[in-house]
Amino acid sequence: MALYPLERAVTAVYKKKLGYRWRRFRKCIKTCQDPLSYQKLLEQLCQLLLLEERGYLKIYYGDESGFCLDPCIAYGWQPAGEYRKIAPKKSKRLNVFGLFSKDNDLQAYSSTDTMNADLIMAFLDDFAGQLTQKTVVVLDNATIHHSQEFEDKIPQWAERDLFIFYLPTYCPHLNLIETLWRKIKYEWLGTPG
Repeated sequence: MALYPLERAVTAVYKKKLGYRWRRFRKCIKTCQDPLSYQKLLEQLCQLLLLEERGYLKIYYGDESGFCLDPCIAYGWQPAGEYRKIAPKKSKRLNVFGLFSKDNDLQAYSSTDTMNADLIMAFLDDFAGQLTQKTVVVLDNATIHHSQEFEDKIPQWAERDLFIFYLPTYCPHLNLIETLWRKIKYEWLGTPG
């Protein structure tokens, strides 16, 4: 038992000599992707983007997110020897379903209720009523986007020139609205201090 700290120190020195560094492991969803499915759907998305560029259709990237005035800030720069304190605030969460296009058009629907398939379908029904050209909504593979009721609505939306395109699984980097959510949460809402 007394050798355990010494053994750890020797192991650490040995690993450093081998080029290892003590660092935090990072989660990587790329290993969860199916490469064939990813490539096929990426090619289809590129074809849609080409059609949009030529003016045949419009693409919106859809997703849900939640916002509140109590930011989640775990780390930040602080002067040595000082600790910045954040007063805890409880605020009601605002859930938003957004549709975001490459030309920065945002259609946002909000609710204080939990996002579910019925709400998303109602929002998409409203959005479909405003369309003036064929439109593709790019969605991730969240469960609420694949409920039976949701999938039953897809042909009705297609009759109104609204089409649904599902991204490959584990590919948030292909959904432009994810960048908007990140900017809102971590930059625009501000940080204390």
